[in-house]
Amino acid sequence: QVQLVESGGGLVQAGGSLRLSCAASGSIFSISAMNWYRQAPGKQRELVAGITSGGSTGYTDSVKGRFSISRDNAKSTVYLQMNSLKPEVTAVYYCNADIRTGTGRYYKAYWGQGTQVTVSS
Repeated sequence: QVQLVESGGGLVQAGGSLRLSCAASGSIFSISAMNWYRQAPGKQRELVAGITSGGSTGYTDSVKGRFSISRDNAKSTVYLQMNSLKPEVTAVYYCNADIRTGTGRYYKAYWGQGTQVTVSS
């Protein structure tokens, strides 16, 4: 029905940049909030950044000023621009979105498969 597919992860040196993308596809009626989470080895998954359908954004304190979330509603895609990367942000990054399908009455949370981000020192 609905799929979220992330791309853009990889290996980068400290101080570098990466841009993650997450495209939603399928029987989509509308998308509410879109978020990026991350999970480092041995740690719980945590919310990194989120953006509402109207474009309001929020970030966890550790990435403020370095990460930027945006979305293209026409493409059902959310982006995460990550600058001045540090080794401690190494994790699997997951896309999450609240989506109402064409046949559904309510919004449901969907998850992507994750993309690995590794920052070397």
